[in-house]
This record gives sequence, C-alpha cells and structure tokens, in this order.
Amino acid sequence: MSGTIVNVVLIIVGSLIGSVFKRGMKDSYQDILMQGMGLAVTALGVYSISKHMPNSHYPVLFIVSLALGGVIGEKLDMENRFKNIVSKFSKGNLAEGLSTAVLLFCIGTLSIVGPIESALNGNQTYLFTNAILDLVTSIVLAATFGIGIALSAIVLFCWQGFFYVAAGAVAAYITPELLTEISIIGGVLILSSGLSILGVKKFRTMNLIPALFIPVVYLSVKSLIGF
Repeated sequence: MSGTIVNVVLIIVGSLIGSVFKRGMKDSYQDILMQGMGLAVTALGVYSISKHMPNSHYPVLFIVSLALGGVIGEKLDMENRFKNIVSKFSKGNLAEGLSTAVLLFCIGTLSIVGPIESALNGNQTYLFTNAILDLVTSIVLAATFGIGIALSAIVLFCWQGFFYVAAGAVAAYITPELLTEISIIGGVLILSSGLSILGVKKFRTMNLIPALFIPVVYLSVKSLIGF
C-alpha cells in the first residue's frame, strides 16, 4: 500500500502548506480564492460529465441513481450528520470544504483503479500520479477552508484501502462501463459542490452520495441475471 500511503502523506503536507498560506491572507484574498476554488471545482465537474457522458451505455442511469440516491441520503440525513460531526472540531465552512475534498480525492478512476493495480500487479503509477494531483488540490483547498482538509486523508486511506484489500474479489466487477457511470455521477456531485462554494445555491451534496452506489447494484444484478 505504499502508493496509498504516499497519497495520504501528500494530502496532509498539502493541507499544512495551504493552512500556512491561509493564516497570512487578508479576507479579500480569501474571498477571491474561494471564488477561484468554486470555479475550478465547477469546471472539474463539467469536464467529468462531458468526458464520460458520450461513453455511457445507460444514459438514464445517472438520473435514476441521483433520484434514488438522493432519497436514501435524505432519509439518512447524511448532510446534517456530517456537519454536526465536523462542527465538533471546527467552526465555519469546513464541512463544505471536506465534502468537496472527499469527492475530488476519492471519486475518480485513479483512486479506484490505482489500489487494485497496486495490489494485483505491484504497479504504483496510478497512485503516485493521483498523489501529485491531490497534493496541489489539498494546498488550494486548505488555503480556502483551513487545515481541517487534512481529515480527508483518513477517508482516502479507508477508500483506497478497501479496494486494495478486496482487489481480488472486486477487480472483475470494476469494469469500464461501471467506472463511466460512477464518473458521470461523481462529476454531477463535484459540480454541485462547486456551485455551493460559489453561493449559486447550497446543494445538500452529501445527501446525494448514495447515488454513487446505485450503478454498482444495477450492473451487479444485471451481470448476475445475464440480462
């Protein structure tokens, strides 16, 4: 798991660097950085959607997934539970920053395929590439939201650790079509985070996260029944 460990360490390092920048910033600079971060996250969401949508064999699946996932997330009240947990450790908008960080760090091909490649073939390329990207992203996020962004490294470790440990069992199910559907939904969630940061509308993005698991269930059932 050396690739994952490097990824985690670089997120923590990036968060430390970003938090140092944040302490020396005037409010006006923090505001413009927040706007820049919001635009960047929005652009990443649009890019992910536009990149993967043409490759989808199930153009309605992401809509159904968002609808069902949203109902499940709302029933579990994931957004408020998450905010309540974060508020015990920090005030301000850290919850918004953390949810954005978790989506950016975890929902992507590199962070899913990377640990599987590491476990099965000893190939760390995907994880090291992901680590460099996450270093830069964590610096910007921490400069915007503070040192608390480092907590996302724990989520990343658990996420990639799961795929690493379960590599043999899940590798056959991580198909290109599944990654495509997850990436589309992930793009929509990242887009909603960006719009929330910009203040266009405060989306309850955390309540939509269960949508990511609907394609897994659908495609698994489809494969089992041979339909």
